[in-house]
Amino acid sequence: MQIEKPKRRARGESIVPMINVVFLLLIFFLMTSRLAEPTPFKITPPNAKIDAKPVAEAVVFLSEEGILSFDGQEGEAALIKLLAQSARASVIRVRADQSVPSNIAAKTLSDLAAAGMSKVELIVVPQ
Repeated sequence: MQIEKPKRRARGESIVPMINVVFLLLIFFLMTSRLAEPTPFKITPPNAKIDAKPVAEAVVFLSEEGILSFDGQEGEAALIKLLAQSARASVIRVRADQSVPSNIAAKTLSDLAAAGMSKVELIVVPQ
């Protein structure tokens, strides 16, 4: 009596290497992407009762000392760089610290208006 061994079925391809590659790509993109521009200094926005969403793309930072910062530049250099980019952005977002004196904030807004940027959004924390 001759007993035949059962034939082995061919094993399918393993998807484990593909899963490993997908996770490695996910980690790579998470580590190399920049989700939000880092603030040049610590800013605590003021509180306000408003429901409007900001529509501006260019973000200008104003410290509690009144230092204007935009795209890595501070002071007059920030204003010059902002003017160069303002042709593309019609509305500018201002992230000011809540402890900025009102006279400094008003002077900054008048400087922006004198430079030709009349549409400005102040970023606030909703109450």
